[in-house]
Amino acid sequence: MKIEQIRITPVAFRDPPVLNASGVHIPYALRAVIEVEDSSGCIGLGETYGDLPALNNLIKVKDKLIGLSPYDINALHKIIKSEIKPDISQGFANLNPGTHAAKAATNTFAAFEVAFLDLQAKAKSIPLAELLGGIIRKKVPYSAYLFYKFKEHINAPYEADPWGEALTPEQIVAQATKMVSMHGFQSLKLKAGVLKPEIEIDTILALSKAFPKSPLRIDPNANWSIKTAINVANKLDGVIEYYEDPVPTLKGMGELRKNTNLKLATNMVVTSFKEFKENIFTNSSQVILSDHHFWGGLLATKHLAWMCDLFNFELSMHSNSHMGISLMAMTHLAASTPNLDYACDTHYPWYEEDVIQGDRIQFSKGAVSIDKSKPGLGVELDYEKLEKLHQQYLECGYKITSEQGEYMRKFQPEFPFKKPRY
Repeated sequence: MKIEQIRITPVAFRDPPVLNASGVHIPYALRAVIEVEDSSGCIGLGETYGDLPALNNLIKVKDKLIGLSPYDINALHKIIKSEIKPDISQGFANLNPGTHAAKAATNTFAAFEVAFLDLQAKAKSIPLAELLGGIIRKKVPYSAYLFYKFKEHINAPYEADPWGEALTPEQIVAQATKMVSMHGFQSLKLKAGVLKPEIEIDTILALSKAFPKSPLRIDPNANWSIKTAINVANKLDGVIEYYEDPVPTLKGMGELRKNTNLKLATNMVVTSFKEFKENIFTNSSQVILSDHHFWGGLLATKHLAWMCDLFNFELSMHSNSHMGISLMAMTHLAASTPNLDYACDTHYPWYEEDVIQGDRIQFSKGAVSIDKSKPGLGVELDYEKLEKLHQQYLECGYKITSEQGEYMRKFQPEFPFKKPRY
């Protein structure tokens, strides 16, 4: 079995004007869909970042993979390592380290690895989770992802989304109530670092009152100073299950750790095994939020899980703006990982567009199930949907999703780029 064709299709799907520490999401999320086809006509699927630098790396490598066996993950790694040179001259400027130049090779490898493994599992007619070590849980829990947001985008490039404005604690509680009613989520996460910390504290306390049995978490994306983070920690001690990336850097998280009993979680300061090693000695973060897109794929994330188990760190999963292929890759990985300690993050309920056949992936009581009758990731491409979202990519005018700060200035001309701001 050899790889005969590889297709990379950039797509764009509608993204609501949700807010974070860097600004506001631009009107379209960008992704790249990967098809790896073998000599029998079987196709393995992958999905990753669609920003132009990431897309160019995928295109640069793809033809060099023709003729490989989809089982030869070592050859895949060798080719990408030789072709993609990461730029480690800068720290992570974006919220999402997966799109940073320092992660270029890791991100590219992860994108193709998922498609290779999907192809392997399909060849054996087994779910991908079985290939990854066996199904530990048939249902993988996810958390409702709550955002402060504007009612609609500037210049209304399409009709306003059905979620409406959310800029107060009461509006966030209403958002959470709707999301839990629709999908049955058992835990709630608030994207913070947006409004004054006092408002965000009030929001968490309002959520705690409205959902007294639901675990809560808050993520300011390193937009708070140590002083602010300590103050918030004191007020939310005993209310949240963990405290995600309130301050920048491993050193900053370590300093905060000395001043709170809350568990600290991260997807920003521990994003590689080198940083994991540093974290062993500093204990700056007790909960590691993995993401196969920037940790180097599914197998590398399995190694991360083993390391967390060895060194007594807890584990969950970070999410970015994704479609069904990435959601199912996360689900199969989580289904085969014994030490998954918390419900995973997902942006998926915020979107209506996808490229997979049939209905969108469904949540039942906040969980996504593994269908053992479906091999590989359990999803296939709908080529009409793929072409529609590809045309949307060509026409939308965006090639970089990190333009959130510049876009925010269309709403608030004086919006500062400096972080931390509070």
